Amino acid sequence: MNKDIYRREGKKPDWDEYFMGVAHAVRQRADCTRRQVGAILVKDKRIIATGYNGTPRGTKNCSEGGCDRCNGSEETYPRGMHLDKCVCSHAEENVIVQAALHGVSTKDATMYTTNSPCTTCAKMIINAGIKKIIIEGDYPDELGAKLLKEALIEIIKFGDKNA
Repeated sequence: MNKDIYRREGKKPDWDEYFMGVAHAVRQRADCTRRQVGAILVKDKRIIATGYNGTPRGTKNCSEGGCDRCNGSEETYPRGMHLDKCVCSHAEENVIVQAALHGVSTKDATMYTTNSPCTTCAKMIINAGIKKIIIEGDYPDELGAKLLKEALIEIIKFGDKNA
């Protein structure tokens, strides 16, 4: 990745560019063989937690054969399907869990994520009291997006000129 990807014409990146750049750096820790996602939580322009997708702490990583779904074929396990067969935790889940592990409140935080959340992560985001999500990529899960909108979570597509 070009280290200046979020730098505009030699100017200092704005806060969204800066935080999304950090989410991309966090994503590099992901060991999932299917998709690498990074997420961070921010309050008052301060990063309070980071998370990336992969197998639970202390278990075999995907690249070591830890997840049958991630190591299976696209035909057997199409993207976005059979998530109940996956042992990986999603980045959005992990960032919330890391905040909880360290006793940091997620209430009214903003999440930056390199992918849009699935239904399970959307429910966690709602119940964690996160108020805003800046999303860069897409994920094939309409129910997750519907729940976030119904719960009045502000969703901004990163790079959207209307943001």
